[in-house]
Amino acid sequence: MELLFIGLAAGAVIAFFAFRAFMGKMSKKENTLEQSVVLMEKIRSVCKFITVEGDFAEIYHYEIVKEKMMSLLLGKKKAIILINAKAHIGFDLTKITMDSDPKSKTIRLTNFPQPQVLSIETDFNYYDKREGWANSFTSEDLTEISRNAKQHIIDKIPESGLMQQARQEALQTIQLMEGLAATIGWKLDYSTLVLDEVATTKKLEV
Repeated sequence: MELLFIGLAAGAVIAFFAFRAFMGKMSKKENTLEQSVVLMEKIRSVCKFITVEGDFAEIYHYEIVKEKMMSLLLGKKKAIILINAKAHIGFDLTKITMDSDPKSKTIRLTNFPQPQVLSIETDFNYYDKREGWANSFTSEDLTEISRNAKQHIIDKIPESGLMQQARQEALQTIQLMEGLAATIGWKLDYSTLVLDEVATTKKLEV
């Protein structure tokens, strides 16, 4: 994870200085409206660096509880699963809202999305898998186990600290945006933003 952050930070620094060099070549006669357009494009590109990832190793107990009478007669189906997963947390860039005030040379950042789960990579290993003597696992059972095990990881994310880590990365990125704006005499106003809302996890679609 540290190598990822180092790479993202290096990319952000490169983008910062490339933008500064580009803006330095602009004529002083360039109107502020054009400056605002270029600046907002660069701010959006910087946002692409906000992604954090975390590794999970969880033991998941699963038991087929449907049709209890059948389970009593034919035997229970249950499994203990070792889940190794990698979760990627980031931001939906389409939800970033900003506008410019060329007169005061200010970019107002009026909405910044809360962090969300972008993707989860999972690897399942069955540590203990038991079937009834006449009640074996079906393909539908295995699909349900896979879906529920993945949801188990999603439910663990809020307590892992990844969401808070992503928000901290977002704050640092906003400060980088502020630095970008300052290089050409602009200001970034993000006083109305809320970055510490309580995160919620979604249920997987069936």
